[in-house]
Amino acid sequence: MLITLAIRDVVLIEALELEFGAGLGALTGETGAGKSILLDALGLALGQRADSGLVRNGAAQAVVSASFELASDHPAQAILVENGLDIAPGELLVIRRQLKADGGSRAFVNDQAVSAALLREIGVTLVEIHGQHDDRGLINPRGHRALLDAFGRLDSAGLAGLWQAWRGASDALDQARTDLENAARDHEWLEHAVGELKALAVAPGEEAELAEDRSAMQKGARLADDLASVTQHLDGSEGGLAQLRQAARRLDRIAGEHPLLTEALAALDRAVNEASETEDKLDAAMQAMRFDPARLDSVETRLFDIRAIARKHRVDPEQLPALTEELADRLSRIEEGGAGIARLESAAKAARAAYETAAVALSDGRKAAAARLDKAVAAELAPLKLDAARFRTMVEPLPETQWGPSGRDRVEFEISTNPGAPFAPLIKIASGGELSRFILALKVALAEEGGLTTMIFDEIDRGVGGAVASAIGERLARLADKAQLLVVTHSPQVAARANRHFLIAKRHDGIVTRTGVHALDEGERREEIARMLSGAEVTDEARAQASRLLEAA
Repeated sequence: MLITLAIRDVVLIEALELEFGAGLGALTGETGAGKSILLDALGLALGQRADSGLVRNGAAQAVVSASFELASDHPAQAILVENGLDIAPGELLVIRRQLKADGGSRAFVNDQAVSAALLREIGVTLVEIHGQHDDRGLINPRGHRALLDAFGRLDSAGLAGLWQAWRGASDALDQARTDLENAARDHEWLEHAVGELKALAVAPGEEAELAEDRSAMQKGARLADDLASVTQHLDGSEGGLAQLRQAARRLDRIAGEHPLLTEALAALDRAVNEASETEDKLDAAMQAMRFDPARLDSVETRLFDIRAIARKHRVDPEQLPALTEELADRLSRIEEGGAGIARLESAAKAARAAYETAAVALSDGRKAAAARLDKAVAAELAPLKLDAARFRTMVEPLPETQWGPSGRDRVEFEISTNPGAPFAPLIKIASGGELSRFILALKVALAEEGGLTTMIFDEIDRGVGGAVASAIGERLARLADKAQLLVVTHSPQVAARANRHFLIAKRHDGIVTRTGVHALDEGERREEIARMLSGAEVTDEARAQASRLLEAA
């Protein structure tokens, strides 16, 4: 619900702040007083196109802000959450638009800068504007299917899921057929490649292990002569270790003759032990690096084969096992022939059948809802002096190429204004007055199912009066029981039905003209309705008639 609207420096409005409430609010005033300016300002706040001509002459910028109270399930809430702009329970939603005289504009939601597109997306959920030249909403056939679904309380969400499942299955089938056609052309190459790869049977990590083994064996070959030479110096009766042991035995016989000889024997014993350990380590190293030339040749041959086939397929050697599996899978699909395709065809057929079953059920629901809607609209036509007119909701099947997540129906509201005249789209009605009344009748019928937001009717009663104006006022009041309504009107019968009444008027200060809006009290309201009844000169008779209208409302 719209709570406040603040306007600064928009055309003839210098500064203005209005407070609104639930029910029906009427905005009246003489022709040219500036009612359209008020709606243009609200439209600017709701994200409509920013026209620098709206900035008041001499001002640097125009600013419009509006605050709304939202229910927890209001459609705007989901948009706010999705964009990180969610509000706390009980907090007002405040939207603001700044328009500079040079044409630049900025948009804000709860003081956070947003794009004009996002502001417009939010604004569409906040306010509906209807007038006799409205080319959106009820007039535009693109929205009729959604309106009928809302009226009939038909949920197409499940159908949308079935549509996606069908499209996914069909896409998978098409891709499989394409893959099969492409793969079939490569069958001979695949057969050879898979046979070659499987014959080589490269194990995961094998190339790295072979490379490590080859490196170790090559190192052993290089060090073999050096190790043999070192071993000769230590081994044998003439080797260094034998000489050390012989020296230790002779020294042992005389070591007791002098303390220094004892120390020398201890040192020599340590040398013998170290030399023995060295000999053991040399033997172990030689065993570890010992290689078989035939094994080295075998390892190198396998390593080179692995690397060659990896280069052939332009992959790293460690990717060969995965490549073998991938190519074998492609070959298997070819060799399976139509078996895989048959499974996908079956899945796609089942998904289509599920979609069609649900789509038929939704179509039946729409036809039933259309009949109820036609009856509800027909009941509203006679009081609006559209006795000869007829209304119908067309629900027609679409060609398969136009089926989608919302079903396979085309929905359009059509009317016939005279007996025997063919039905035609709403937009083709010649009379603006008839169109405005049809819009009201349809809106009242749709409103019986609820789900409304704030609505503005811009001079929807133009060109009618008397009993028709009273009928329009009564239906607007009925709508206002379910939602907040604002009506720009020249009809006293409509204004008398309002819960709140605002007077829009111009005032002239020298050469400066300004537009203002004033909330009327009961006395002022009676005087304004009397003016609407009598014209420039308000008579006592007009005041009496105004009182009767207010009492009747």
